[in-house]
Amino acid sequence: MSNEDSSVNPAPRQSPPRPSHVSIADVERIVRESLPLAALLGLRVETLEYGRCLTRMPFRRDLIRPGGTVAGPALMGLADFVMYLVVLSQIGPVELAVTTNLNINFLRKPGEADVIAEGRCLKLGKRLAVLEVTLYSEGEDEPVAHVTGTYSIPPPEQRK
Repeated sequence: MSNEDSSVNPAPRQSPPRPSHVSIADVERIVRESLPLAALLGLRVETLEYGRCLTRMPFRRDLIRPGGTVAGPALMGLADFVMYLVVLSQIGPVELAVTTNLNINFLRKPGEADVIAEGRCLKLGKRLAVLEVTLYSEGEDEPVAHVTGTYSIPPPEQRK
């Protein structure tokens, strides 16, 4: 076979990114109206794309636990919020999508800095979404936690 024959294994096509089904403005409205914990934690969405989300939790002394680290429940709340937004980015503002499973592995102590959460969808089905979130201390390359989770998506007749 000749090296000139590129028809055998053509380069994979990159499809254009799909637009998110919710905007950051939509998320801010949902937080104001329905997610007081996200507001309490001061969570800020930095980017929101179809199947992906980048969110920041500002560092606050009142989120510290003994040992000088950010409390695990705050990190879990951040990760769950990001997974919710990733789901909404793909199905639209379905407020009754809910967490059915969340697993977190704490990898290292977060520094006294904002926590950055990068979330993505691993698989979106008709009734379930499988998601992944990696948490970082701002300015650090190594993650502080790795989170996987599953969201239940209500059938169309039960969506708000």
